Amino acid sequence: MVGNAGETRVRLSGRQWLAGLLGGLGLLTTTAAMAQAPGGAVAFVYHRFGEGAYPSTNTTLEQLEQHITTLQDGGYQVLPLPQIVDALRRREPLPDKAVALTMDDAFVSIYREAWPRLRQAGLPFTVFVATEPVDAGVDGYMSWEQVRTLAAAGVTIGHHTVSHAHLPTLADAALPAELADATRRFRAELGVEPTLFAYPYGEYGLREQKLVREAGFAAAFGQHSGAMHADEDLFGLPRFALNERFGTLDRFRLAAGALPLPLGDLTPLERVLRADNNPPAVGFTIDAKVNGLDNLRCYASNLSEPARLERLGPRRVEVRLDKPFPQGRGRLNCTVPGPQGRWRWFGMQFTVP
Repeated sequence: MVGNAGETRVRLSGRQWLAGLLGGLGLLTTTAAMAQAPGGAVAFVYHRFGEGAYPSTNTTLEQLEQHITTLQDGGYQVLPLPQIVDALRRREPLPDKAVALTMDDAFVSIYREAWPRLRQAGLPFTVFVATEPVDAGVDGYMSWEQVRTLAAAGVTIGHHTVSHAHLPTLADAALPAELADATRRFRAELGVEPTLFAYPYGEYGLREQKLVREAGFAAAFGQHSGAMHADEDLFGLPRFALNERFGTLDRFRLAAGALPLPLGDLTPLERVLRADNNPPAVGFTIDAKVNGLDNLRCYASNLSEPARLERLGPRRVEVRLDKPFPQGRGRLNCTVPGPQGRWRWFGMQFTVP
């Protein structure tokens, strides 16, 4: 879920300030220069709709309707998430401004508010379901009958564990059941097993990625902002998280037009931080296609100013974080201005159990 820990506060100016704000909920990556390269798309993640008592996970109905209008009128192509994942896996081109819509946790307002509006607009979407609240009939969640209705209508149903636990906090022995038990419930209720997975709260490390990969999923998603592209790990794909604060029309448009910032030799691969690796030693080599590296800026959620950058050669960058991330979720977002007023964006979400 989106929460206060996911909101990055930075002091920037002009367009770079807006770019940093957009990255506050995660990380982004896609490039106009890569419009002809294999794979590239932006994914959004919503949670609740029209539930003003929960502003950190809610999108107002007015915001949702603005987003739909923007997607219809702004030259975007909203595609089913499985189609995008398949294109990434095959390294096949995706159209410029390809977008996927996703929703986590199976709140009933998805069924009552979002689905009628998206159905009328003809826009596909994916719902990642945590099975335990649905099984228990928890107030505010969909029933299995409602989930089946969505699936029968062509909505993609994804896997979101049993209990929506903070996976990095679980013991090794407890982790597999979060996947296996939910998979059994999907099979019993829907007759199929989801092929796409979303990490609860966007929290994962190498252990969680390995488990999901070995379970046979096609791809897995976090809640770091960014554009998906073919050179990324399919088991750590980004999504721009939306809520009342980060669902404004300006932010939505900027995120929807995001371009990849392709990187290589990225460190660290581990996103779960403990005493011996916090703050993380972040470094990467920026692809030769990307210009304007003098305007590269990186923003960390635990710093009030842009992070210090050290250039090691023309393309290698190391990010110097002066203090550790506090307990919870922390984010680092790096941006470079791209063509046509769009932004290249890369980010990482870290978890400190």
